[in-house]
Amino acid sequence: MSTRGHSHWSCMLLALPALILVLPAARGDEPASLVEPASLIEPGAKVVKLAGDMKFTEGPVWLPAEKKVVFSDIPNSKLMQWSESDGLSEFRASEQSNGNILDLEGRLITCQHSGRNLVRTEKDGSLTVLADKYEGQRFNSPNDVAVRSDGTLWFTDPPWGLWGSNQPAEVPGHWVYKLDPATGKLQVLVKDLAMPNGIVFSPDFKRLYIADTGGHPRHPDPQMRELPGSIRCYEVSETGELGKVLFTIPQGSDGMAVDQRGNLYTTSGKVHIYDPDGKPLEQIEVPEGPANVCFGGDDFRTLFITARTSLYSVRMRVAGTKP
Repeated sequence: MSTRGHSHWSCMLLALPALILVLPAARGDEPASLVEPASLIEPGAKVVKLAGDMKFTEGPVWLPAEKKVVFSDIPNSKLMQWSESDGLSEFRASEQSNGNILDLEGRLITCQHSGRNLVRTEKDGSLTVLADKYEGQRFNSPNDVAVRSDGTLWFTDPPWGLWGSNQPAEVPGHWVYKLDPATGKLQVLVKDLAMPNGIVFSPDFKRLYIADTGGHPRHPDPQMRELPGSIRCYEVSETGELGKVLFTIPQGSDGMAVDQRGNLYTTSGKVHIYDPDGKPLEQIEVPEGPANVCFGGDDFRTLFITARTSLYSVRMRVAGTKP
């Protein structure tokens, strides 16, 4: 959840209509250098509000077998669900769940703020705590999670939930972790981000994007209090080791998603879309400030957007990667 997340729970909604600019596709008789690239939004598509009246929505993930999207309503400590057939309902109670993803077996993996843990929902509905401590010290408030092709879980641990409850920190930093749920091995990957937030792999798993919402006056390290928001793209080896930073996008983000072309969808005031190398492509205006996105629907061309009190969607031309 972003720096602005907590302050926006009580803010008034922006009563602005969704505005989407769909750029024309290239015509065969126009020089390539003079033609604007086609929009990634499906021609004629608009942002649609699917459900509202929640407190702060986050962490959407599509469940293909059940044809529904599950997402978090953090302050209400609920996981919600929406489907075209049944609309909005409660999925289950949570401990201020935030980011969600499916593991390789289709089980729901959830970051919990007040639980200060990473949990798995089993097929029978029971919960398994996968991790809640590093070297005997409790996490801050796990925020977002990505699953690699080998089944390992990579997650961020900023202190937003911790600060919201005024509990003391136990781990000495705001770090990014890698967990092997098969063995329980937990490894710190990144220590030099101020507020690590959204995290997502490229479709080929050779790159990892990690968002940093930037410094904060309460950061325990004075040198990190003034850091600007950013998104780092890291190289990832074939054996799953985190490598060098390939490039940095000079804008922070909350949750993120990627499509099958490797384009990156970020959330900061609106949905920003970048190409795989960080070049800005276009933006999607949303009536409320978005906090996270995911792809879903039968063809994975529906972009679901959690934005403050509501859930939105818009149809895209390119399918997203499947969770």
